[in-house]
Amino acid sequence: MTAWFTRHRIVVGVVAMVLVLLGGVTYVVWTSQSQAAPGRGASTATGLLYVDHANGKDQVARLDPTGEVSFEDLRCQRVYTAAGTTICLRLAGPGPSYEAAVVNASGAVVRTVGLAGVPSRARVSASGQVVSWTVFVVGDSYSTPGGFSTRTGFVNLRTGAEMDSLEPFTVLVDGKAEKRADFNFWGMTVATDDRTFYATLGSADKAWLIRGDLVTRKAETVRPGAECPSLSPDQTRVAYKKRAGRLGQWELVVLDLKTGVETALPGSLGVDDQAAWLDNATLAYGKPASNGGSPTIYASAADGSGQPQVLVSNASSPSPPVP
Repeated sequence: MTAWFTRHRIVVGVVAMVLVLLGGVTYVVWTSQSQAAPGRGASTATGLLYVDHANGKDQVARLDPTGEVSFEDLRCQRVYTAAGTTICLRLAGPGPSYEAAVVNASGAVVRTVGLAGVPSRARVSASGQVVSWTVFVVGDSYSTPGGFSTRTGFVNLRTGAEMDSLEPFTVLVDGKAEKRADFNFWGMTVATDDRTFYATLGSADKAWLIRGDLVTRKAETVRPGAECPSLSPDQTRVAYKKRAGRLGQWELVVLDLKTGVETALPGSLGVDDQAAWLDNATLAYGKPASNGGSPTIYASAADGSGQPQVLVSNASSPSPPVP
């Protein structure tokens, strides 16, 4: 492992621990304050679901057809919805502890899964039947004592299959089956067949886009350098963040799965999110503020044309519009 990557893991580990401490503070606030007042923000992405940070309560909000903001009865660190199923990664109690809550179209929690760490990514397949998540786990690093690792799990609501980690999967790295102690997985996105998935595999100072099968529990590397993938609704492209240069900032890139051509999206430099496809032509993503404040959700054309547009300020975790 390179010295840079070791330093990188230590830094991110410290960040993850800070997030845990902040989560504890958030829990106190969450349990002591009342419902949030409506925030501000306008967008043409009618129905967009996201986490609102304007009032510091991480409340789930939605852009109504009128362009007004309405709030859901959910507080989440990450949220995503599809086909009437919503996954909410949220505080579950003091400590702090976290859970993935699965909510149906009526707003009822139908399943909860305890999480091993700080929420990072959340997804629901197009059918609403497969929910997945990624968390940061502090103190679980195989390479840096006290460092962090990522852990990705999923539940198939139709079959009942559940895994809290992809580590047991058989993985081919550049065509060769490997089992490394430092394998990390993050950012799962599931295809319309509810079994094919894409995710990121990390080992040492490298990261790969992988394609796998949730039924056979096998996966293989597709290409290097891709993180937090998101499969397009028509299943022909994958969007992911990729470093602009070895040590550069991340930018959003769209890969055509048939041609292998990558298209970088202008103005996305600095993104640190798993982008959401609003439709086959548009991507939404959260981007941190340069001054360390709350992130902003932007929308960009998937073909790389034009500059990004602000959808919602003081917000993160965009989810596709709900009809």
